[in-house]
Amino acid sequence: MYIKKILWTLAILGLFVSAIFAYFVYNAMLRPNTAFNNDKAYIYIPTGANFDDVANQLEPLLNDLGSFHTLAKQKKYIDNVRPGKYAIKKGMSNNDIINSIRINNLPVKVSFNNQVSLEKLAGRIANQIEADSLSLIEAMKDADFLNKNNFNEATALGMYLPNSYEFFWNTSANGFRDRMLKEFNRFWNEDRTNKAHEIGLSPNQVITLASIVYEESKQANEQLRIAGVYMNRLKIGMPLQADPTIKFAAYQLPKYKNTIIKRVLNVHKEIESPYNTYKRLGLPPGLITMPDISAIDAVLNFEKHKFLYFVADAERLGYHKFARTLSEHNKNAREYHRYLSSQGIIR
Repeated sequence: MYIKKILWTLAILGLFVSAIFAYFVYNAMLRPNTAFNNDKAYIYIPTGANFDDVANQLEPLLNDLGSFHTLAKQKKYIDNVRPGKYAIKKGMSNNDIINSIRINNLPVKVSFNNQVSLEKLAGRIANQIEADSLSLIEAMKDADFLNKNNFNEATALGMYLPNSYEFFWNTSANGFRDRMLKEFNRFWNEDRTNKAHEIGLSPNQVITLASIVYEESKQANEQLRIAGVYMNRLKIGMPLQADPTIKFAAYQLPKYKNTIIKRVLNVHKEIESPYNTYKRLGLPPGLITMPDISAIDAVLNFEKHKFLYFVADAERLGYHKFARTLSEHNKNAREYHRYLSSQGIIR
């Protein structure tokens, strides 16, 4: 009889312990533990972060950080923090959260276009991935990398083709740069490479000319004709005389910093610069901006015609008038200059 009482007591005690354990399991592992109202919340775990860094980000998102800490320790997450972007869904349990931030590193969409320099590009990218702008600039300008891949600082911007790409948020500066090289090589497929060879330009030269075409016109349907004008000038040894290159050269000088040149004047055309295409024959040494892909393809597929000149059309702003002869061009130019003067644009 006495033994039966002991057995019953042990059984009841076992049930009690089991109940406590079950409650702990439910509370620590299975009970919803989110404290936000949106469908999802995101945390960004930097490279080299420890569990305290993760806990600091999670604290405002959870109802009970203590139970999360207990389970994280039990599941050995505390010593296995992984960098990246992670999603926490509303109503997740601690177990779900730990599983998510352990393995579900989410990609981020990285977008850029029309950056005028590597520095501007690095600043834009640094707002979208973990790498900071200084490390990105260092990677982008690495002399060994550039030399190995047939770039220099003047042409390096052309390696970065404007588009949207998926990266992991914790991508390093070198990782970003190397991925962009792969995209560049993929873009320059056999068809584009052959077209560049047929028109007598290297891929870097095509992109340099495309940067001028893009600055002249954002109209994709007109870029083909403008590219044709510049190709005609190159073929006959005529200076490109591209106003965008004059502006680019001017903006490198302290005198023109923080200014906007709306009207290219003779004084601008006298600037000593390898980018002054009024004074120097051929293409400038590199890009003046990041061109859209439409402008690159416009150069590769330029319109074949006999135009040698063009000027902005005052009656269709954003478009241009084209001419075969200098006298015809001068007539078009006078019309546009009158328009500029009527608008009070003198410089």
